[in-house]
Amino acid sequence: MARRTGGPFCRRNDVKRDDFVFAIGYHGSAAIVDGQARREHRGKPAMELLETGLYRAAFCAAVYDDELDTFLPAFRDATGIPVNEPIELQRLFGVFSVPDDVSEVTVIK
Repeated sequence: MARRTGGPFCRRNDVKRDDFVFAIGYHGSAAIVDGQARREHRGKPAMELLETGLYRAAFCAAVYDDELDTFLPAFRDATGIPVNEPIELQRLFGVFSVPDDVSEVTVIK
């Protein structure tokens, strides 16, 4: 079951942090968000998401919060994946920046 919400957001680039962190994709100007993960892990910092094993969500949180300098070494330590540059994780997770053209959210329950 999906629920749509529209209208302006109140965070930078018009995307709420938790919507960006738990987005599983985009369709046009709509973010498709994992509602269950968002409910369970709302507001958690990148490091806590990383410790939980939610690697993509943790990376998105680090991107949104501009914490990539501290996130990269923590990701290396947690996963054993030898990453040295943000572009490596951007390619791995398919996340490059907070989108600026999202005008609605579709939540997958």
